[in-house]
Amino acid sequence: MGRSCGWRTIEANYYAVVIRDVKVLFTKERVRKIGKRIKNWFWNEECIRRSLFRTGFLVILVLFLGWFAGCLPKPLFNDPYSTILNDKDNDLLAARIAEDEQWRFPPADSVPDKFRQAIILFEDEYFRYHPGINPVSMVKAIIQNLRAGEIVRGGSTISLQVVRMSRKGKPRTIQEKLLECIMALRLELKYSKEDILTMYCAHAPFGGNVVGLEAAAWRYFGRSPFRLSWSETASLAVLPNSPALIFPGTNQDQFLSKRNRLLDKLYKKGKIDNLSCELAKEEPLPGSPKPLPQITPHLLDRAILEGLRGQRVHSSIDKKLQINADRIVNRHSRVLQANEIHNAAALIIDVESGNVLAYVGNTAGDSSDHCNQVDIINAPRSSGSILKPFLYALMLKDGHILPATLIPDIPTQIAGYTPKNFDKEYDGAVHADNALARSLNIPAVRMLREYGIETFHRKLNELNFTTIDKPPDHYGLSLILGGAEITLWEVTGAYASMARKLRHYRPLMSKYDRDDQRQACYRITNTSHKSSKLKDQDIFGAGAIWYTFEAIAEMNRPIEGAEWSRFYSSHRIAWKTGTSFGHRDAWAVGITPEYVVGVWVGNADGEGRPGLTGVSAAAPVMFDIYKLLPETGWFTIPWDDLVPVNVCRNSGFKASEYCTDTDTLYVPEAGTYTRVCPYHMLVHLDKEEKYQVSSDCYRVDEMINRSWFVLPPVMEYYYKYRDPFYKSLPPMHPACLKNEGRNMDLIYPKPGARLFIPKGLDELKERLVFEAVHRMDNMTLYWYIDREYLGTTTSIHQLEINAEPGIHTLTLISEDGEQLIRNFEIISR
Repeated sequence: MGRSCGWRTIEANYYAVVIRDVKVLFTKERVRKIGKRIKNWFWNEECIRRSLFRTGFLVILVLFLGWFAGCLPKPLFNDPYSTILNDKDNDLLAARIAEDEQWRFPPADSVPDKFRQAIILFEDEYFRYHPGINPVSMVKAIIQNLRAGEIVRGGSTISLQVVRMSRKGKPRTIQEKLLECIMALRLELKYSKEDILTMYCAHAPFGGNVVGLEAAAWRYFGRSPFRLSWSETASLAVLPNSPALIFPGTNQDQFLSKRNRLLDKLYKKGKIDNLSCELAKEEPLPGSPKPLPQITPHLLDRAILEGLRGQRVHSSIDKKLQINADRIVNRHSRVLQANEIHNAAALIIDVESGNVLAYVGNTAGDSSDHCNQVDIINAPRSSGSILKPFLYALMLKDGHILPATLIPDIPTQIAGYTPKNFDKEYDGAVHADNALARSLNIPAVRMLREYGIETFHRKLNELNFTTIDKPPDHYGLSLILGGAEITLWEVTGAYASMARKLRHYRPLMSKYDRDDQRQACYRITNTSHKSSKLKDQDIFGAGAIWYTFEAIAEMNRPIEGAEWSRFYSSHRIAWKTGTSFGHRDAWAVGITPEYVVGVWVGNADGEGRPGLTGVSAAAPVMFDIYKLLPETGWFTIPWDDLVPVNVCRNSGFKASEYCTDTDTLYVPEAGTYTRVCPYHMLVHLDKEEKYQVSSDCYRVDEMINRSWFVLPPVMEYYYKYRDPFYKSLPPMHPACLKNEGRNMDLIYPKPGARLFIPKGLDELKERLVFEAVHRMDNMTLYWYIDREYLGTTTSIHQLEINAEPGIHTLTLISEDGEQLIRNFEIISR
């Protein structure tokens, strides 16, 4: 407490001393003297006037400079532009008029040299030297206008004209002219002479609804301003001064006179020689405006939908290739129209860059009846069989199959879903690569069932199939046969990504670039895809991709009943077709190391037509397009992604101890973990090798043991007619007959099947036809339902069944005593 009071006393004494010193310093006398001096200083009139003048001048100067700095509008031109689509060489492919119905191209990067010389000489000869206004020209214009009593000369520089064009609708008064002069000075300070000339060329009027040099060149001469002759350039150079001259049939003499005067001036200034001048004068004046090119109208529509309206789009399209591809599509379309097939689309992708080289969105025509304006390339359509190679590659990569694994091809019913092959026939068993090459449906469905619908659905999403956006259960097993909708853009891009990965595998030291899995691109950008994101694994793997392309590159193959030889090509092409249910969509995709070509044929409104298949309608278009492309090589085998495995030649599985005919095959690493051959077994035969025997009925020392290729009864029933070298098991020795149930099987119904008996047109229930098979052709089978005898069959084991709703038991007994029992259920409506 004492310490605290002591500090307060010190503070009080300190403030007392300060107050005393202030009172001494500011006495009344001193305060009066200070006030008098301040009053005299402030009220000195000379100082006030001088200060006010200086202050006012500075304020006005600052305000003017501030206005001068911001007197130009931002942006200088706020006009809507036409949407322009150029090819890879910047040549015009297609254009769409601006929103204000003017043909006004976006400003170009440069001005053609011919036009630069002509317009400067005609409009503003001292453009390079003045600061935005030319006082000499303005004085001359004033004198001439006063003498004539009307405006006969403007005196405007190119810079002044740019300012005037940017201030649309302003009156032509002296005040506005002075304002424009000031703005022209600011324009010169802000932009270079070349920029100002570029703005002038982009916004000058050229008659009618044509604005800008580039639009005028295409509308009046049908080509780029860089390709105009001196006569054509001079014709355009005089138009902004008098745009009304262009209208055909009027002012032609005046137009011709102005053009020729400019040509003479160009000659006098040494820009052209006398011969060029005289020849240029002989060229005719431009006539009626020409229609602008519409080589890629659907790609232009796509660019607009993607937010590029009013811009100049530099595409990757090869103009010559685009025109020829379009011609091929329309030539085939004219033939297909005889079958009421009216639409087709084609896409060519460069594998290395992923750039689109040709984009034929639909067939030519303006008829709304056939939807020719629809961009088919970006329209979701039923996939048909075009996704099967992806499933094959994925199963190879994950070790579910080896390249030639035998897949059942037998009558199949899974949860009420009954897939059919295109030819309505069965092979019993077929190698996986052959099933893919022939596009068989039943093996594909069985493969998808083994691989998993959910897994395959997820992988397709990883491959950028954005239209497969419903849950896996929505598609079910039909996902592999056209149950989902895809676009030609995405499926062609997915195959291009596969080819790109395989192409880059060895150059990237057996690694994968993450950027190689990407969608196609039609715009040229500065982004280059470099191998900066390498990884060791891929969704497919190079080995699986190579085997997939090898499978579908085999040309000698019957697909959907077509003759392969009609598709002869000098290229080696991996190609896959697809046909959707009801013959609504026909697909064909071809792959080489350099190019991928995708084709779709059908009707945009979804109408199916008999005979509309991928092979008959889409594949011919694809192969004709490949004739336009340079001949290419083939993919290099990716040895680093393959390991050796001993396989059974008959079954394609890993060889078991009973497989006698084997081969060493290099397969993806996961293939080493696949199961061994289930179809080879050791059988015991009598010494004549006519019967199977066992130790229960035959002497062991007299038995002959053989390795035998044995398929299950249903598979064998169909397979033995396809393979003449297949040998069925010998029958059991009469003394060794056993009820082992391995010589016969039911094709229909499957175990636990739920069957519905429909009614016919006469309202009577139809009958079900059950079918069985037996290894021995002449075996007799006895049929029972619920212990009630139905009848017998020999050789062909088919029997009509008529049963009431409920659960039933079917019993088959062969004449040698073998028995098969199966339960099924009949359901009512």
